Parts: sequence; C-alpha cells; structure tokens
Amino acid sequence: MTRRRFGFGIIGCGMIAGFHARAIAELARGRLVACHSRSPGSTARFAAEWGCRAHDDLADLLADPEVDVVTICTPSGAHLEPAVAAARQGKHVVVEKPLEITLARCDALIEACRKGGVKLATIFPARFHRASQQLKAAAEAGRFGRLTLAEAYVKWHRTQAYYDSGAWRGTWQLDGGGALMNQAIHSIDLLNWMAGPVVEIRAQVATLAHERIAVEDTAVATLRFESGALGVIEASTAAWPGYLKRIELHGSTGSAAMEEEDVVQWDFAKLRRGDVAVRERMLRRTSTGGGAGNPSAIGHHGHRQQLADFLSAIDEDRAPAIDGSEGRKAVEIILGIYQAAETGRPISLPLKRDPVLKGRKTAPVEKPARPRAKR
Repeated sequence: MTRRRFGFGIIGCGMIAGFHARAIAELARGRLVACHSRSPGSTARFAAEWGCRAHDDLADLLADPEVDVVTICTPSGAHLEPAVAAARQGKHVVVEKPLEITLARCDALIEACRKGGVKLATIFPARFHRASQQLKAAAEAGRFGRLTLAEAYVKWHRTQAYYDSGAWRGTWQLDGGGALMNQAIHSIDLLNWMAGPVVEIRAQVATLAHERIAVEDTAVATLRFESGALGVIEASTAAWPGYLKRIELHGSTGSAAMEEEDVVQWDFAKLRRGDVAVRERMLRRTSTGGGAGNPSAIGHHGHRQQLADFLSAIDEDRAPAIDGSEGRKAVEIILGIYQAAETGRPISLPLKRDPVLKGRKTAPVEKPARPRAKR
C-alpha cells in the first residue's frame, strides 16, 4: 500500500522554523509547501530559502489545499491562536514546546484540535534520542529496583544580547517563563516521562545574571514522585560557558545517566544482554552542543523522527507519541515550580487551576494575540 505525501505549512519564521524545515525536507512522505509569519519580510526570506510559498495572511496559508499539517513556531505564548485557526480549517497541528504557557491555554488548544478532528503533537524531540529510549526502557523493565532519585540538570548560558534580541524574550506574556519554560522544559519532560508522575514540588527561582527580563534565569526545585522517589531539577541560563544537559536515574539495583544524546553511566546489579554494547557506545559519544551555550547548536534529527511518527499517527488514526496531553504535563510541573517558589510552600500536583503569580500577565484565552516568529 502506497502512503500519500503530506504538505506542511510553517507558521512563524524565526530560528526554530529552520529546524522544522530541515526535518521536513528529510521526510520521505513530507514536503514544505508554505510559510507565514507576522513579518512579510521574514516570510519572504524564509520562503526563498526553503522553496515554499509565502503567505502574508495566515488565513491564506490555512486555505491552501496543499497544506495538510501546520507546525507552529511562534513564541510560546502565541501558540494557541494559530493552532485553533488551523484546527478549524481541518489542518493537523504540530506545536513547538511548550504546548502553551498556561493550563487554560493548553486545554483550549487541545480541545480545539479534538473538536476539529485533527491530530495534535507537542515537539519534544529528546524523547526520540537513543539514550532517552534506553533509560526509559530500563525504568519500565524495573532495572533500577526501587527508584530512589531522579534528577535533571540544565546548566546553560545565554548572553544578555540573546534576551535583548527579541522583545518577546524574557517576558511572561510570550516567553511564559525563563530557564524553566524555555530551556529546561525538554529535560523536565524527560524526567517526568521516565520517573513520573510528579506529585509534590518545593522550589526557589531567581534572576541573577541578566537585566531587562521579567523571568528567572536560575531555578532549583525538589520533587516527590508518585513512586516515593525524590528528585531535583536545576535549571539556569546563567552558568557560563554552558554544559550539556544531564538526566540521572538511581535506584536500589541500578543507576544510569545521560548527557544530551549519550548514555554516560550504565550500572546495574545484574548484567543483561546488551549492556556491553551500551557501554561501548559510551566511548563513542555523538552529542551536539545541545544548545548549552548557543541556542542554534542543536540537531534536527529528533524533529524528523517526531514528525515521521506524526504522519504515521495520521495514517493509522492513533495518538501521536507526544500528543497534547503529554505536552501539557511539563507545563504543569513548571507552573507548579513557579507557584512553590512564590509561596514558599510545597505544591501538590495535579494543579486544580493555573496559579495566580505576582507580576505574571499572560494572554487570556478569549483575546487572540497575533502570531510572531519564535526565537
């Protein structure tokens, strides 16, 4: 049976859109046919670079009969409106992380795609890395015994110029947060996927090394998981020169750790077939810089794998590997961290509603914001 090719439209033509375009170009069953951004100049430049049609009006892109799937690459707090518009036009929707920046906006986006009968995915490409899959499989196989500790460390560096380069950066309304919501969210998703769910959070956050931003550049949280295991999240964009992000899992019969895309520790009380091969690969590390000191120093292969899964999900009429409900989980944890830091009290998950945080003003569900290019 020959499966059809899918036409993609990209909404938002900033830096991350280029990674989507590269991933789409490598899909056997996908092709980029159109793009749109708030800036006509950016739209035209992107279209010329990637050989697709430029639409200055979002409605025109969504009316394009060759567009089957849209990928939303606008700033985090401007994902909802174009996604809802796409779902109403029957276009399948892929959203860059985070899904949105409040639970209410996440839920509205998820509901719009449900009502529109379209598939929805949240971009978390790190789940598709071999190291992530290996740690997840070890956890599901019970190789850690009683899980005791689960930790995520994202000690990155962003210059002041990075934040100054876009008016949306470092704002509550469009960035939705700082080192947690923009950078560490990938690791938070992995930690919850491997060891979760998280049921309690204590935290502190601060802005220590940057000016003219309203959000945190440093955060520390301690977690309690449903299993009883304890956890730690450390996140920063104020740690020069920036190190690879790291996930660690520890238990009564084993420990393992990954840095970016590589397993760097793999120790279990009982050896199994395949353990030697894992350790041999540890000697041949393949990681990119992972965005530790440069936001563009990432690969697009995880995006490609996730988009391939998304197309298969459409064909097979199943949920994508990382659908809207999965994407919502990391947002909820981050909002719980912000609430715990502000109140100085432990916060239980799941949250009953979006926390009301001082100084945090985000776009409401009922007042659409104009899409802008992300990053």
